[in-house]
Amino acid sequence: MATDPRTRQDGLGWVTRAIFGDPRLWLGMPPDPVPATHRPAARYAVVPSVERARFLLPLASRRVGAASTLAYNALRPPRVRANRLAVGMLAGLGATGLARMPVLTVAVPTDADPAELLLAGHLGRLTGRPLHAAIGIRPPDPHHKPTLQLFDDRGAARAYAKIGWNDATRAMVRAEAAALRELPRDGGDFPDVPRLLREVAWGELAVTLVEPMPARVRRLRHPQRPEVAAMLAVARRGGPAGTPRPVRGSAFLADLTARAATAGGPVVAAVTALATRDGELPVEFGRWHGDWVPWNLGRHRGRLVVWDWENSGADRPVGFDLAHQGFQSALSLGGRDVAGATGEMVGVLDRHGAAFGLDRARQRFVADAYLVELWLRTAELAAGGGGWSAKLHPALLHTLADRLGSPRP
Repeated sequence: MATDPRTRQDGLGWVTRAIFGDPRLWLGMPPDPVPATHRPAARYAVVPSVERARFLLPLASRRVGAASTLAYNALRPPRVRANRLAVGMLAGLGATGLARMPVLTVAVPTDADPAELLLAGHLGRLTGRPLHAAIGIRPPDPHHKPTLQLFDDRGAARAYAKIGWNDATRAMVRAEAAALRELPRDGGDFPDVPRLLREVAWGELAVTLVEPMPARVRRLRHPQRPEVAAMLAVARRGGPAGTPRPVRGSAFLADLTARAATAGGPVVAAVTALATRDGELPVEFGRWHGDWVPWNLGRHRGRLVVWDWENSGADRPVGFDLAHQGFQSALSLGGRDVAGATGEMVGVLDRHGAAFGLDRARQRFVADAYLVELWLRTAELAAGGGGWSAKLHPALLHTLADRLGSPRP
């Protein structure tokens, strides 16, 4: 039986199709032998198994294997950290076989240059050193991006690569690259941000190389406590507060209106209701990170470190990152439904809104405008083939209708 994982329909299948998509490559696992026409170019342990694959651990050397599982372990939850530590110790001893993890071999034609067929080989050639890729496995989704942690022969982290493989994900990695090029680097309250190293076109793939995070970066001690000063620094690009402007006539409302017209349905009425109620309300607009959540934050030497800027954008109400953290933490970490997460978000805005210049009316506007933004993002992902989020659809539209007095779907 063929063991090429690219034939699978799960996470292992879509990731290997995206990263090892060249048909000249041979991929297989025992008992399939490498054909005589090919030679092995890379080997990976499939962690923990083919059916439950979460990670492809490079077996280039003991040092590389151990580094790929132990790097940034302090950012992970305790249970995941313990599992990674155990795998890392086995890799360091060259004993991953004891865990009976299957080994995936990637082979190239005997007369081919691996750097022309393997993304890690190509990136290594561009950067001037051999690189070995540790590859994360996620469920298949048109809006998930394969990611590579890249290590040199000594096991030192050299870069983090995000791969855009379809229209939606190519746009996301390019948006992050654009954001990283423009962000201030002056310290102060503005958080530390990984630097963009390179943008690479590889066939149909768009790849961004970002510098690795500091080796000793740690999880936040109080991950759900808002980092108010850093959020404000991001919103104001490290500068002073902006002058409030009416919602009506703003670039933000124009953007919501245009995107709602494309999405159609009840969200059009929601945007109209928001504009009718708050059109004359003066609001400060600025930039937002776009996915300010505990799992995108860390601390290093007393400084906040923030990554994953692919949803960043300008002309958003100041306080949007605060609203996003409150809603998403309740939804994803607290297991709340949309109504419960909305209530948590409203509470967060109530407790911290004054620091953002938000009185009651502006807190209400930021909350409702954020829910509209979130719905439009959800609808755009669905339109791109990603399917509807079961957590958000249709409950988010119901919540918007209740809060804005617009028709329910």
